Formats: sequence, C-alpha cells, structure tokens
Amino acid sequence: MSCRFAIATLGCKTNQFESAAMEETLTAAGYQPVPFAEGADLVIINTCTVTSATDSQSRNLIRRARRHNAGCRIVVTGCYAQVDPAALADLPGVSLVIGNEEKRDLLQRLTAEGPRVQVGDIRQQAGPALSLSSFSGRSRAFAQIQNGCDTYCSYCIIPYARGASRSVPPEQVLDQVRELVTSGYQEVVLTGIHIGGYGKDFETPGSLLQLVQRIEQETDLARLRLGSIEPQEIDDALIEAVATSSILCPHFHIPLQSGDDAVLQRMNRHYSGGYFAELVRKIIRRLPEAAIGLDVITGFPGETAQEFENTRRLIEELPISHLHVFPYSRRPGTPAADFPDQIPGPLAKERAATLRLLGEQKQQDFARRFLGRQLKVVVEGGRQDGICKGLSGNYLQIAFPGPEGLEGQLLSVTVDNLSGQTLLGRQS
Repeated sequence: MSCRFAIATLGCKTNQFESAAMEETLTAAGYQPVPFAEGADLVIINTCTVTSATDSQSRNLIRRARRHNAGCRIVVTGCYAQVDPAALADLPGVSLVIGNEEKRDLLQRLTAEGPRVQVGDIRQQAGPALSLSSFSGRSRAFAQIQNGCDTYCSYCIIPYARGASRSVPPEQVLDQVRELVTSGYQEVVLTGIHIGGYGKDFETPGSLLQLVQRIEQETDLARLRLGSIEPQEIDDALIEAVATSSILCPHFHIPLQSGDDAVLQRMNRHYSGGYFAELVRKIIRRLPEAAIGLDVITGFPGETAQEFENTRRLIEELPISHLHVFPYSRRPGTPAADFPDQIPGPLAKERAATLRLLGEQKQQDFARRFLGRQLKVVVEGGRQDGICKGLSGNYLQIAFPGPEGLEGQLLSVTVDNLSGQTLLGRQS
C-alpha cells in the first residue's frame, strides 16, 4: 500500500508554488495525496513566519495533524522552519525539520537516515529552483522565477528566511511555462519574493522585462500575470510593455505599506508618498483600465494619528482597484521589533478595518466601470449550483451560469450586474 500524504501550506504564492512542486515530486514517486483532514501517514507543513500569528497557525496545524492521525510522520519546512528550527523540532510529533532550500531534496531527505533538523545557511545558497509541469487543483498556474530578497525592510523577516535574491535562468523559466501550456493552462502567474529584481544577480544582468518579452515571443501562453513588484522597479518600459502586450494582464500588485514619508523611512522603504502617487497616475494614464492593488501595513511602530491619516488620504485620492491591508505584527529578529512606541494591537486593527472599508469601496467603484462590457475570464474551480467563477485580466471576479467542465478555460463573459465585489454575467 502506498504512503498517503498531505501538504498544508501557509503564506505566500512562493510557498504555494513550492508545495505544488513537492506534491508533484511525491506523487511521481508513488505517494498518494489525500486531504489533510483524512489523517495522512505523512504530513508536510509548509510554514510562513511573516507574523507571530502565522507561527501560531503553523503550530496549530502540527497539533491538528496529530489529532487526525496520532501515528503520522510530520515534516515541517518553510520560513518558520528556516528561522527557528529548534522551536519546531521540540514540538510533539515532529520527526523532521528542513529548510527552504532543502525542499529541493525532499524525497531524498524523507528516505535517508539523517538528523531531525536539516536547515542550512540560506544566505550561502544558490541552488536550482523547484519546478513543476502542472498545478494540481488550480485553474491558473504559478511559475517561480526568483527567490530571496536583499532589501531588508525593517519589519520583514523574509531576507533571513529566504536568503539573498537569486533568479531562475530564463531558459528554465521558459521550459517551465511551456510545460504548463502543454498541461492546458491558459494563465501563468510569475511569482517570487522580489520579482522586480529578476536577473540582477546574473553574470550578465538581465531584467523582468526581458523575461516577459521572451515568454511572449517564445511560448504559446495565452495570458501572463505579474506578481508583486516594488514601486521603484516599475519603469516606463515595463508599463509600455504591459500596454502593448497581447498576453500581459493589465494588473499591477504594488506594495505601498504606508503613505506617510516618515513611516516609510522607519520601514526602510526607499520612496516617498509623492513618488508612489505619481507612479500610480502614470500607470493609469497609459492603462486607464488597469487593476492596481496595494499592500498596506497599519499600526507600524510610532505611527501617529496624523501619519495614518496621511496614508488613508493618499489611498482615497489614488485611482486604485483594491487593497490588501495588514495590521503590523511585531516580528522578533527584525529591527522594527525593537523600535519604541509600539502601537497597541487593537488600534492597529481598528486602522486596518478603516482601510479595508475604503478598499471595498474602491473595488466596487472599479468593478462598476465594467457593467455592460465583455471580459475574458479564466474559469476557476469551485462551481456551485450551476454558477461558475472566473478571473478577468484586470483582476475582477465574475460569476456566471455555466456547465461543468469549464475550469481552466479562457472564455468571454458579458457583465450584467454587480453584487458586493463580484460582477455577475453570462457567457458571451
């Protein structure tokens, strides 16, 4: 009987990609994937450590795995495992802790005798990236083009958990995209920790722009979406490439974090609110229907009522489509954890709630502009009561009636109505 396994994933798209790659490796070796709640024989917890809350969620998943199957073998990996492996190794039921780079050799580490903790110095790593040819259970696929980060924002543990920025060679990315196209994927999302820095570590430096141009010219991909890009790395050439491309989605995910210059300085973010505002307006001048989503942190140490208001006002004035808002969470091991004037958690959450309401209004206003329009959507999974859901190029959720078997297809949908943040339509 084959070993039954489950992978539980916390955190970012990079982790989701790496979990999918580990699942593909295990399945090819004869392991049988099962839902987490079924009580697998082998459980892999792919952790996040962006906040103390995600550390807690990782520990809860370990306890839940044991409740589902007291005799299961638990392997913990991911960013929490990278920065604090000893804490995880001490938890009941954990048999193996491996770091982020060690994921590449998962099968070998499962079958070989070795220490319970196998976590190398990730700042010294430069190994090949994980890859995969399909993306189980998803209608859109991720392609990892880069890992690590060199920016050291004062609130962020990721450079310590993911190491220095290192890019996947373009030929490897192209091969990965071609395999995903062969597997039937209409949309691929380029993902990494800091994709705007793509290629800068090559002997002959490259760029994200060069990579996306090669994907468009040298593969048969229908739709390409960019992951999060730092504001300083969105230049005129990249905006123009999105505007003129036949496959690049008009969708920018840009970390703002704060709209106040003093807070940005404390965060070690190297731009101003004014620079950011001009960037957003420049994008909209060239791409009036582009989706622009922002990441924002509320309650950063020392954030005054006026500094928060500066952020709120900037976002209110900008022509954006949606927000991802996070109350600041003190992360031991980062400079900001030792800053004075830590903001009480309830106040940070209250400010986050204020911005989320603003974000919902922005999203509704953006979606309403497309009533009566025809949009191309990739049909996602989870069809219920005859209703399918799809995602447009500019990141709009659209629900429409349709038969089974449409998942993953690229279809035209005419938009008729709006319910909350979801557009309602019919297949064109």
